[in-house]
Amino acid sequence: MPGVAIETVEMHTGGEPVRIITSGYPPVNGASILEKRRYAREHLDHLRRMLIFEPRGHKDMYGVIPVEPDDERADLAVLFMHNEGYSTMCGHAVIALSRWAVDSGIVEPAGDPTIVRIQCPCGLVTARVAIDITADGKARTGDVSFESVPAFAHSLDAVLEVPDYGPVTLDIGYGGAFYAILPAVSVGLDVRRSPIRDLVDAGDAVTKAVTRKLPVEHPDDPDLGFVYGTILTDGGEGLSHEEPSANVTIFADAQVDRSPTGSGVTARMALMAARGIITPGQPVYFESVTRAVFVARELARGKLGKRETVSVEVTGRAHYTGTAHFTAEPDDMLAGGFLLR
Repeated sequence: MPGVAIETVEMHTGGEPVRIITSGYPPVNGASILEKRRYAREHLDHLRRMLIFEPRGHKDMYGVIPVEPDDERADLAVLFMHNEGYSTMCGHAVIALSRWAVDSGIVEPAGDPTIVRIQCPCGLVTARVAIDITADGKARTGDVSFESVPAFAHSLDAVLEVPDYGPVTLDIGYGGAFYAILPAVSVGLDVRRSPIRDLVDAGDAVTKAVTRKLPVEHPDDPDLGFVYGTILTDGGEGLSHEEPSANVTIFADAQVDRSPTGSGVTARMALMAARGIITPGQPVYFESVTRAVFVARELARGKLGKRETVSVEVTGRAHYTGTAHFTAEPDDMLAGGFLLR
C-alpha cells in the first residue's frame, strides 16, 4: 500500500457518487473485460477497499476503473466497483463517464449529440452526450442518453418467503444486472415516506432471499448470473412527467443508490414491456430518493437465446464535484480502508 498515489475525478449523477480513476492504478490483466473484472477482484481488491471504504470513501461510495477495451468499437472500457465488489453494469456511472470522456478529450466533440461507446462487463453501451451552448456562447456537455444492452424479464410474479416480511410477490428483471423488483407496500413500506433504514433492511432481506431461492442465469455468460440488488417501487408506472414512478435501489452490501438507477430503470422497462404497459418511444419517468429523475424509452425488441428482449434508452445528467489525489503513508494502520457500518 505505501507508495500508492491515485488521482480521480469526482462526479455525481442524481446524488449518486462516481469516483473515476484517472491515474496511478496498476494495469489490469485479462484478454476480455470479464477476465479483467476477475483479475481486479483477485489481485487488486486492496485498492478497491482503499478508495471505496473510509476514510477516503464510505459504505455508499461508487467508483470506476478505466481499462483497455478488447472491443474495437469501444472508445473506452471500464470496471465498476462498490462496497462489496465489482458490478457488471452501472447506468448512473455511464452517464457521468460519457460526459467526462468528452470533456477530457478521450472522445472529441462531434456535433450534438456526440457519441461515446463504453465497453462494460455486461457488453457495449452506446451513449449520446448533448452539447449545450451557454449564454456566453461556449459549448458545455449536458444530458446523457445511453442505450442499454438487451434487457429482459427473467421472472414475473414469483412468490417468495422473505424472513421477517413473510411471503411476497416480486419480479426479476435484467438491465445489465439482475434485480428483484416489487412495490414497497409489499413489505409494509412507502418509498417516499418510510425511513431509508427501513427500506434498506427490507431490500437487503429480499436480495438475500432471492439469491438463496431463485437462481438466475444469463444466456451469454455465467459471470453475469447473479442478483445485484432489490428495487422497491411506489407501484406506479411513471407514464407522465407529472407523476414519475419513485423507486429506491438497494444493491451490493446494503448500498443505497441515490439516483433512479440506470440499469434498474432498464430492468423495470423490460418488465413493463413484457406486460405490454409501454410502447416504443413512449417516455417513462423514474424518480429517486433525492428526487432526481431519469427518463427512459423503449427503442426496439429482440431476442437473446430464448429470452425476448428490449433495448432501452435512459437519459439523465451528471455533475462534477471535484478532483482528488489519494495516498497512503507507510505507518498508517488504516491505510487499507475500513467500514463502521
